[in-house]
Amino acid sequence: MSESSNETTWGRVDDDRTVYVREGDGERVVGSFPDGTPEEALAYFTRKYADLAGQVTLLEARIARGTADASAADSVAKLREQLVEPAAVGDIVSLRERVEKLAGKTAELSEKQQAEREAARKEAVEKREAIVAEAESLAAQPEASIRWKDTSQAFEQLFTDWQTAQRGGPQIPKGQADALWKRFRSARQSFDSARRAHFAQMDANNKEVKQRKERIIAAAEALAPKGIEGIPAYRALLDDWKAAGRASRKLDDQLWARFKAAGDVLYEAKAAEAAQTNEEYAANLTAKQALLDEAEPILQQQDHTTARKLLTEVQLKWDELGRVPREALRDIEGRLRKIEDHVKRLEDEHWRKSNPETKARSEGLRGQLEASIAELEAEAAAARAVGDAKAQAEAEEKLAAQQSWLAAIGD
Repeated sequence: MSESSNETTWGRVDDDRTVYVREGDGERVVGSFPDGTPEEALAYFTRKYADLAGQVTLLEARIARGTADASAADSVAKLREQLVEPAAVGDIVSLRERVEKLAGKTAELSEKQQAEREAARKEAVEKREAIVAEAESLAAQPEASIRWKDTSQAFEQLFTDWQTAQRGGPQIPKGQADALWKRFRSARQSFDSARRAHFAQMDANNKEVKQRKERIIAAAEALAPKGIEGIPAYRALLDDWKAAGRASRKLDDQLWARFKAAGDVLYEAKAAEAAQTNEEYAANLTAKQALLDEAEPILQQQDHTTARKLLTEVQLKWDELGRVPREALRDIEGRLRKIEDHVKRLEDEHWRKSNPETKARSEGLRGQLEASIAELEAEAAAARAVGDAKAQAEAEEKLAAQQSWLAAIGD
């Protein structure tokens, strides 16, 4: 500062302590400082300028970093107002130019931020639209294909997603938000109503099926004193059980366990009786096996009369011995059938040979073959006598064939 004139580059103080600031080619009064020195007066109004410059610098930095919000435009307007005739000493013109540049940048930033806010709002609306669409899709499922537990959990998650978007996401216009929420609430209420109706119907069905099946169980349990004789009635009750419908899986399993237990009593009686019967039949099996061992030589017998006599004796004893265990029936009867088949073959063969009609045909054929054989023997001898080897070979070939036919006919 010049001591003679009490001046700086941007201002001065006159003798009565009035302070001036230079702006362009002129100057204007910014205030007075009667109680201090000229230096103190200029320092005071220079600090005023520094405060304004600091506000401008801070706003410049915020805009440059992109952290300025919607209030930046208000800050620019306020600085413009403060810089019309500020009570400060400094480069006011330069400060005004900086503020004007900030005005243009603030407008660009506001447009960018407005676009970002619109994009965020659009994304928020789309997100809620997706939540609503999924809720409506879940609510519109055919009842027969709904998995109630999974769908209930899906609705809970959608509601959580909605709350998260509402609390943490961009605000969307109230009209849109209300309309979307109304759709979501309507979908959830529709599903809840369907679920309540479904389970109410299920409870009613369970109750009805339970009553029907408990009556069937009571009838099955009442068969216990009849033992094995109660099994046909139990099987009829099983048909009634199948026609009674199904309750919930847990309830149906419980009811079935009771019904099956009633049947087990009857079948255990049957198993006990079968075990006792098998024990009795086991002795019969041993006796029949011994009888078959005795009958085995019949298979070597070739006389049909003797074979039939022996088989008849075996069959009479067989019937007297009684029944055998079911599991041994096929094997034991198979051995007897083998002997019976052998005897039948012997009888069939005897009948074939003794049948008058068959015998007559056989004897007629035998006579023809014997006559033909005699002629062929004469031809072979004649050919041999004259040395005709070819004629001899042909006659002998035919002779051999007819001799084999004669042998096949038998006696």
